[in-house]
Amino acid sequence: MAYSIDFIRCAVAFKDNGHTFKELEEAFKIPAATCYAWKKKLKNGYNGEKVYRERNRKIDKEKLRQAVEEKPDAYLHELAQQFGCTVQAVFRMLKKLKITLKKKP
Repeated sequence: MAYSIDFIRCAVAFKDNGHTFKELEEAFKIPAATCYAWKKKLKNGYNGEKVYRERNRKIDKEKLRQAVEEKPDAYLHELAQQFGCTVQAVFRMLKKLKITLKKKP
């Protein structure tokens, strides 16, 4: 069950004001371990939003897209050589970018 950031701050402030864990559990219906975890998160700058970080990849998505636009007839092994990786890596990145086989008009 996800709690709002306001609820989390309120519960941690309640405990910081000198109340016991038993009073915290009765008032907010959360165990002591949850309060400890929330306090740690708030101390580290948690603001209620998940942080999504993109991994560093060998193939830059925008550069690959630009390379395909410049030379749409390039083979996968040519693109792989250009980016210094394997053919499978280029194939998978093109699939993620939703660039598929050429279609006949």
